[in-house]
Amino acid sequence: MDNDIYEKYRCAGKIAAEARDYGADMIKLGVCFLDVANKVESQILERGAGIAFPVNISLNEIAAHYSPRHDDVSVFKKGDVVKLDVGTHIDGYIADTAVTVEVGTNKYDSMIKASSDALENAIALLKAGIDLSEVGKIVQETITSYGYKPIDNLTGHSLKQYELHSGLSIPNVANSSQRVKPKEGDVLAVEPFATNGAGHVTSGVGSNIYLCNKSFRSKIIRESRSKMMFNKMRGRFKTLPFAQRWCYNLLSDGVDPVLKKLSFLGLIKHYTQLIDAKGGIVTQKEHTVIIREDGCEVIT
Repeated sequence: MDNDIYEKYRCAGKIAAEARDYGADMIKLGVCFLDVANKVESQILERGAGIAFPVNISLNEIAAHYSPRHDDVSVFKKGDVVKLDVGTHIDGYIADTAVTVEVGTNKYDSMIKASSDALENAIALLKAGIDLSEVGKIVQETITSYGYKPIDNLTGHSLKQYELHSGLSIPNVANSSQRVKPKEGDVLAVEPFATNGAGHVTSGVGSNIYLCNKSFRSKIIRESRSKMMFNKMRGRFKTLPFAQRWCYNLLSDGVDPVLKKLSFLGLIKHYTQLIDAKGGIVTQKEHTVIIREDGCEVIT
């Protein structure tokens, strides 16, 4: 990794960490989800970074993939367990980080600590050439030592320029088939999830988060309004996820029917919420790291 790219990752990481902490401090009883998402994203832009993906605010049994709509009036309630996931980029070089906040209670302190300690233990192992199955093993051992389950079908991921998920997966369970070894300079988002439920997520309803598919089939769109919207989205968001609410800056009226049509045609992907299969509470902690020969550097 050359020094210019390294500095861009470091800058993205610093801004992501500050935005994450700023958002976490906002999560309190009665505060609107939409206010948190908008203010965190505004801070990212004001600091000179791009938004790598919409701010995720995933409650309780939702492990990941929920971002508020433009008209969302939901507020945090006492006892909510909130996963705040934030992504930034500088010229496409991405930092991804998340934290769990419990609103007004401390019933799930040990589960929050389980995912946090699992992350710290995984980071302590990471270096060039390590078998990633060993990382999954330590995550699983840490979380189960607290009496919880890791989520077996959610993983961390490698990051490349303008690619949020770029190939490598960092397991959260012991997995002998995952024999991949990162090399020096690889950038990884490591994100253990702990739950008192099934330890496995299934797909729920839509998340209000979308992605333009790698397709240039806009010629199959017959209706001019939808074609205009798709071309604007592809030009603005490129290969990165975007929010339903962001589309109101591109098309102020009739956004939802257009998004539905483009999803049906396969031109955009609508992410689903990822929910513990037994409805268990989920906690998460995430950092982005750069792999070194003898360890890794946490940039978030």
